[in-house]
Amino acid sequence: MLLLKGFEIELFTGTSQGEIVSLSDKIVTNIDGFQQEIDRRFVEYTTVPNSRYEQLLLDLIQPRMQLRQFLQCLGDYTLIPGSTLSLAGSDRFFRSDPDSLYHSLLEQSYGTKLVTASIHINIGIEDPELLMRAIRLIRVESPLYLALSAASPFLDGVPTGYHSTRWQMFPKTPAFVPLFETHAHFIDWTNCQLQAGIMQSVRHLWCSVRPNGPSRPDYLNRVELRICDFIADPKVLLAVTALLEARLWQLIANPKLDPLVASILPATTRAQDLIDITQTNEQLAAERSLDAQLRHWRDGKSILAREWIAEIYHEVWAIAQQQGISHFLAPLRNILSEGNTAQQWLKLHNRGIECQDILKRAIAQMIQQERELESRFITC
Repeated sequence: MLLLKGFEIELFTGTSQGEIVSLSDKIVTNIDGFQQEIDRRFVEYTTVPNSRYEQLLLDLIQPRMQLRQFLQCLGDYTLIPGSTLSLAGSDRFFRSDPDSLYHSLLEQSYGTKLVTASIHINIGIEDPELLMRAIRLIRVESPLYLALSAASPFLDGVPTGYHSTRWQMFPKTPAFVPLFETHAHFIDWTNCQLQAGIMQSVRHLWCSVRPNGPSRPDYLNRVELRICDFIADPKVLLAVTALLEARLWQLIANPKLDPLVASILPATTRAQDLIDITQTNEQLAAERSLDAQLRHWRDGKSILAREWIAEIYHEVWAIAQQQGISHFLAPLRNILSEGNTAQQWLKLHNRGIECQDILKRAIAQMIQQERELESRFITC
């Protein structure tokens, strides 16, 4: 039986020319299932937890098609790929709720660093200690998922020098999040952050991976991977998810894969060393994605991000095959050989193509991907 999986998908809306436009108030008023974010230029929808990848694909594509149809009724509007305000607009906010004191606090504290689109991947694990073990493993490997998904090399019409500008600028909060050793450790630490006012609520934990559940921090039931940039192609999103799930099945079968156990870094400083390595790896992955030279959590040795991903891919292949999901991994091979979205966009830019024209191509490609998937479902 596969694990339950669900997604939180943030999307920018705008014109076919790539200009991002504030439309979320109209969207949430007219279409069920969409929620406003702090800024009116993007919206979010979530999928119902499901274990079957075929159903997840349908659940990902249907709301997008519905949203597209509504946007076309409004005018020359569409969905904008990427995870930042690629062409313009990072100098100001378009608040969705001007009267919200919490939104005022966020705007004053972080500015438009919050105006980014991402994908959150949730995978269900009920046992709290197994969940903490999963959080530890996925957190130290989270830079690899950022490397696969990087899709924000531009801001305000120029390259920023980062493949994931979103993750480079997004305000990770609190500044230091430990590697939780037990569920009790997570509960105590969360309560301390709330009492000190460092976190404004249990949701105010903005890091690469976090425990999630219906009554945090006490009742948890899923791993939430938050580091990924927006992944426009649903098949690629499922490939990243299949890699993540296969890795979790590997951990379930072999608890000694836990970084606190498997790492050969000095025992006295291991937990802190693992955090330091991971935070540095996140920054390096944000800058160079698949071409980043990272440090492995096992021994601290240098390894290229794409080579590390390939190692894990081969490690989990048999497990994925056992679970019947190995074919969903296939798009990862193309990413490793041809580059992620950010790398492909930067290749075009280096050939002299303007940012707007690159975005217009990506918009058309996104529409084509959806049409192909839609026709597949209609045929079925």
